[in-house]
Amino acid sequence: MAAKIPVTVITGFLGSGKTTLIREQLQNNQGRRIAVLVNEFGEIGIDGDLLRSCRVCDEDGTEVTPNIVELTNGCLCCTVQEEFLPTMQELLKRRDRIDCILIETSGLALPKPLIQAFRWQEIRNGATVDGVIAVVDCEAVASGKLVGDLDAINAQRQEDPNLDHETPIEELFEDQLACADLVLLTKTDLVDVEAQNKVHAWLKQELRDGVKVIACDEGKISSEILLGFNAAVEDNLDTRPSHHDSEEEHEHDDDINSINIVTDRAFEPTQLLTSLKQAIADQEIYRIKGFVNVPNKPMRMVLQGVGDRLETSYDRLWASDESRQTRLVFIGQGLERSQIEAALSL
Repeated sequence: MAAKIPVTVITGFLGSGKTTLIREQLQNNQGRRIAVLVNEFGEIGIDGDLLRSCRVCDEDGTEVTPNIVELTNGCLCCTVQEEFLPTMQELLKRRDRIDCILIETSGLALPKPLIQAFRWQEIRNGATVDGVIAVVDCEAVASGKLVGDLDAINAQRQEDPNLDHETPIEELFEDQLACADLVLLTKTDLVDVEAQNKVHAWLKQELRDGVKVIACDEGKISSEILLGFNAAVEDNLDTRPSHHDSEEEHEHDDDINSINIVTDRAFEPTQLLTSLKQAIADQEIYRIKGFVNVPNKPMRMVLQGVGDRLETSYDRLWASDESRQTRLVFIGQGLERSQIEAALSL
């Protein structure tokens, strides 16, 4: 019987830096044959495309295409049996050619229902959850966008009993922390040392004893730290509490949805960012991600947006055989396609 394939589950809030982290692991694989499962929210495979576009070399330096599988039919923790199980079964047929698997969950996925699937006989004989990594956006937490003001949150809860009822997104964030074996603190360059220390201290209060918090710049972290926990998490879930432990299954907020925009139109970056910031101000948009066709620019622009923070970069040249389309995914609450199209003047 071959050894079980170690699986690392990477959780984190929307736009925290999970895809960047996995790109770094693929590009610096140290000879490991890594398979990646990407759980998109929405129909356009932005994250999978970003991962496939990175340069990955095998042991002799030959460039290879990373083994990326996209699961796009809904949040993994809601589609475990329908989508995750058959995908894992197919991967396990190739277990002699895979050294480890990385799973990037969507920003809306609860970790425990996914990990519980590794107890199923069809999976447990071939794979084990090596560890759970929670990726946390330091700047977002420090600014109170996710969990409230760090200095006042405890006092506010004592003064206002309504604050004891937390939103689903806050509960999700807590569930991800409760399940983690390691927390990676990203975007630390966007806050000062005092704010970073406050976030670090707050996280330590929320985490189980022994779980470390490590600053991680642009996804750069040694695989010796990220991999090899040997935690067999599926056998130790009782120590990782969840808000949904008493429920047979969970439901997401029905109003959270995604809108996919695909257009041949090119956008001048400054004007596009202005339009998007206005759309964010007018609508409950949590996340924007995608690729942009910029006029007279041979490279495609990558757009990442979390809250009202928008970031752009250029990742590669447009291929001669691909359409120079702008493809954007908007994730938020109660989003209307007509309003987003109007904001983009489509």
